[in-house]
Amino acid sequence: MAAQIKFRNVTLGYERHPAVHHLNGEVASGALLAVIGPNGAGKSTLFRGVAGILKPLSGAIDLGGLDQRDIAYLPQTADIDRSFPISVFDFVASGLWRSTGLFGGISGKAREKILAAIAAVGLNGFENRPIGTLSGGQMQRMLFARVLLQDARLIVLDEPFNAIDAKTSADLLALVGRWHAEGRTVLAALHDLDMVRANFPETLLLARGPVAWGSTAEALTPENLLVAMKMCEAFDDRAAACADVPSRAA
Repeated sequence: MAAQIKFRNVTLGYERHPAVHHLNGEVASGALLAVIGPNGAGKSTLFRGVAGILKPLSGAIDLGGLDQRDIAYLPQTADIDRSFPISVFDFVASGLWRSTGLFGGISGKAREKILAAIAAVGLNGFENRPIGTLSGGQMQRMLFARVLLQDARLIVLDEPFNAIDAKTSADLLALVGRWHAEGRTVLAALHDLDMVRANFPETLLLARGPVAWGSTAEALTPENLLVAMKMCEAFDDRAAACADVPSRAA
């Protein structure tokens, strides 16, 4: 299949401090790709680059003609200001911005779409709840509802299953499978290796730089995971930030 994303010797970072080094490779259109690596390996930085939030320090990310409106980015819940006075309905409705504009009104048809997305993630009855009252699992369901509304060709999910219950993980993983079946390109930063092995055919193992990239079985070997941890530790003095091995590494 044609490439959806091409990384051309990409280096990404903050204030001239690199966090992802010299990444080359391609993600095929319609791929379902897991990005795995120790804490501090640069996964979130890479996803911000793909989403257009962060410009490369060097190299380039070619999105095959996609623009911002074609990309749905689900950040980590820690990046969401839960104190902001907004309801679940209004937060999910922001997923329609590419069709309504930032300040466009919500038509009756749009309202039906919003309610359908909320129902699809199991949040019926939560429409008027302030987002600050949601549990971690409910927050993730709400974020997935917004992605549903965006109807994007490229979906980028940063730690979508972190610290949520098994039922919520299963429900949301089913949505990921649905997007993949629809031919959308899906990238997900994950820690649970059992989940990756069971559901993601391709994996990029990242540790500031690429360690392995290909079929999940070939990328997630114990040897590669050990190399990833050592590579991440070697980049700077903050080794503790890179020392957490993903769960069930063996």
